[in-house]
Amino acid sequence: MNKIPVLEYIKKMIVGALTEDTTTSMKYPTAISKTLKMEIAEVDFGKATVQIYADYQIHGNQQGTIHGGLLCELADAAIGTAHSTIVGEGETFTSLEFKINFFRPVWKDTLKAIAFPVQSGKTITVYNCEIKNSEGKTVAIASSTVMTLRGDKAKGR
Repeated sequence: MNKIPVLEYIKKMIVGALTEDTTTSMKYPTAISKTLKMEIAEVDFGKATVQIYADYQIHGNQQGTIHGGLLCELADAAIGTAHSTIVGEGETFTSLEFKINFFRPVWKDTLKAIAFPVQSGKTITVYNCEIKNSEGKTVAIASSTVMTLRGDKAKGR
């Protein structure tokens, strides 16, 4: 097996350059991303863009617009992907807090969640994530506090 860092793995995954024997410490693509058909569009150290084609007939709420929970999952996926690029071998992470503000409804559109750190510490990192529609207009902004787990706290996650 050829085990490589998460950032390198995701970059190869995006361009379709993974080989069968290539692995990493995290699971990509994630099960929820496969279920919802989200994909990583861009990634860099501590940053990630995750996108989805959202359709009210699949992802709709009772008002007929895209459900806010889908936007939360999209932002959380981008933040989690961004953070997975900075954790070291044998480390993992967990969300401590997540908040989102919704600005405009969506019916059918490709949405991009762009996550980036606003403050990075040894253990705690705070991220912002902007969800944009295909016109570049802000649909929602999320923020999340993420804690890196090490040693015994990282085991079994």
